[in-house]
Amino acid sequence: MPTPAIDVVVFDVLGTLVDEPAGIRAAVQCAAPHCDEGSVKKLLARWQAHVENEQQRILRGDRPFEPSEVLDGEAAQLVADSVGITDPGVVATLAAAGQRLPPWPDSQTGLARLAERFPLIGLSNASRTALLGLNAHAGLRWHQALSAESAETYKPAAAVYGLALQVAARPPERLLMVAAHAWDLRGAQALGMRTAYIARPVGEPPAPGDQFDLHAQDLDDLADQLDKT
Repeated sequence: MPTPAIDVVVFDVLGTLVDEPAGIRAAVQCAAPHCDEGSVKKLLARWQAHVENEQQRILRGDRPFEPSEVLDGEAAQLVADSVGITDPGVVATLAAAGQRLPPWPDSQTGLARLAERFPLIGLSNASRTALLGLNAHAGLRWHQALSAESAETYKPAAAVYGLALQVAARPPERLLMVAAHAWDLRGAQALGMRTAYIARPVGEPPAPGDQFDLHAQDLDDLADQLDKT
């Protein structure tokens, strides 16, 4: 049986299209200019660990759902407390770091190229508010941008991928999920979606047992491969 054609391409955002650690690191450096590089690295790790841990608690049902800007606000306060920042304005600016993440060099042009052939959906764990600011700052252009907030959970919960399936109104095997994180692709794969891994330095590479449909070095490589389908 031939492989079904792809009708819609769905993109993860954080890490896949924007360099999330670089954006948060820059915000921490701006908020705490007295910290050396090693200290900033530790603060970034603390931020990331808090957000990941709290998302996992929400996924397990150990904590009621809170959107990403709440978790980022908590992480920002932890960082501020660690280095003695007491200015509320500085803390608020730091907490909004997730809306000021730099795109990868190929993200804007790659999306534009793919949009000539496919409807594009952004599917992110970022909240609706954060996603709006992030898309504007990074220059990301979508036909539709969806936030996990609408499902009141986080990827890789099935309900988040269900948002894209509902909007696309197509069978899951006709949607291609693109991500730099193998765990994200596994979540989409569990619902029958096609999968494409994009290599990014901040992502999670495939494990030996993973079998994704496509592997690409960047969005241009992905577009080249899809042009052959």
